[in-house]
Amino acid sequence: MLPHLLFDYGGVLIDIDYAATPAAMRRLSRAASPIEFSQASQAALFDQFETGQITPAEFRQGLRRAFDLNGSDAELDAAWHAMLLDVPADRLALVAELRRQGHQTALLSNTNALHIAEIDRRLAAQYGFRHGIADVLDRVFYSQQVGLRKPGEEIFRHVLREMNWRPEDVLFIEDSPQHVATARRLGLRVLHLAPPLTLTSALPEAIRAFP
Repeated sequence: MLPHLLFDYGGVLIDIDYAATPAAMRRLSRAASPIEFSQASQAALFDQFETGQITPAEFRQGLRRAFDLNGSDAELDAAWHAMLLDVPADRLALVAELRRQGHQTALLSNTNALHIAEIDRRLAAQYGFRHGIADVLDRVFYSQQVGLRKPGEEIFRHVLREMNWRPEDVLFIEDSPQHVATARRLGLRVLHLAPPLTLTSALPEAIRAFP
């Protein structure tokens, strides 16, 4: 059978520079405070925002308090979006083609209201998408909307239940090692998209090798 395809967003479909946001925020910090945000771990404030526990306004105020940031809402948003780079057209075309071939497809992303809106805006401007990345996928699962985040097991279980998928029938495409570890523990097959691998170079071969 064709494997079901479960995609991460940042680092898989979107190019990400995880260091760009802390650097941009430090430039807004009166004390050049260290920003507790990276691909591997992050401060509780970011977790709260990514699971919908706080609003964008509360997130901005939390940034100002936690890291002594001095900036307008627009400046804070620009710093927060600094990590977001391109969504290459060839990746979108590949995902759309795999779906056309009969693969069931879904997205599982740790993300937040501000990033969702910003990427949706870019996809609309660049590609004419009307519903963001959902235009090329069967389902989209955002941590901000589900109220759970990776690497916790429950958000994976939620996706499997909602999609009616068996773990062994799923190929999960992910760039963060801690999320890869959870998926493997739950029995999903994994394509760990570590550099220099890219989606277009590695996914077709991983599908061909799928048991």
